[in-house]
Amino acid sequence: MAANARGRFHAPADLHLHSDHSDGTEPPAQVMASAHAHGIRTAALTDHDTTSGWAEAAEAAASLDMTFLPGMELSARHEWRSVHVLGYLFDPDDEAVRALTTRIRESRLTRAREMAARLSRHHDLTWEDIVGQTAVGATVGRPHIADALVAKGIVRNREDAFATVLHPGSEYYVALYAPDPVTAVATIAEAGGVPIIAHPAGRAGLLPSRLLSRMLDAGLAGFELGHRENVQPALGTLQALARTRDLIITGSSDYHGAGKPNLPGEHTTSEDMVARIIARASGTAPVFP
Repeated sequence: MAANARGRFHAPADLHLHSDHSDGTEPPAQVMASAHAHGIRTAALTDHDTTSGWAEAAEAAASLDMTFLPGMELSARHEWRSVHVLGYLFDPDDEAVRALTTRIRESRLTRAREMAARLSRHHDLTWEDIVGQTAVGATVGRPHIADALVAKGIVRNREDAFATVLHPGSEYYVALYAPDPVTAVATIAEAGGVPIIAHPAGRAGLLPSRLLSRMLDAGLAGFELGHRENVQPALGTLQALARTRDLIITGSSDYHGAGKPNLPGEHTTSEDMVARIIARASGTAPVFP
């Protein structure tokens, strides 16, 4: 399957892109168009905890002669730290996937309402202001609160919002429910998908080696090592582990439209690694041009 798949898609590949169905600023079709404009020919839409943008993105990718890999960025948490698990080509109708993502999205909405209530005590900000920054069908989250704060002139930009009033240390912050990383990985793998840890060598440092071992035992396929947030020496440690365990290595932009400075194609995934993802998956199929 890998050899056949390799002949049906084209490099370069960017496997981490967000639309306004989560915290990006562009509709799924525009995300594919933006990726294409930056030279990307194989792309994955990986909105947070939702697959609602897959159909639109797939149609747009096909019209641009691009290969589309359906994906998602599943929220997880280890102690105080957020862990993001990219899942590719899983079955979106899998019962465990649907139950887990529904619970996360419901928690995200409850959390956003509580944060909005706390913010409104000291700032000229209403729930309606926040909803006005959210695309139809998207779950309200911190990025939409940030956009409302920007629109009201309370902060300069999203980065300023996340560094101040939306920071975990802020009096306005409310924690989000998220499963442990082993559960997140196993849920994707058991749904026929390919789980990859997103930006795993960031400033927060490496996950504990015992936890990584448990995630690998649960079906973790690899690491997103090409990402602007990864830093040494953690990056070197994971590169060595990936070689030793023959893991999949991806590179991606984490594009969010105007929500972040990241641009499609600033990191990409090799043809061999894309082929390995396709060969390993059994939950759903890529959309070839």
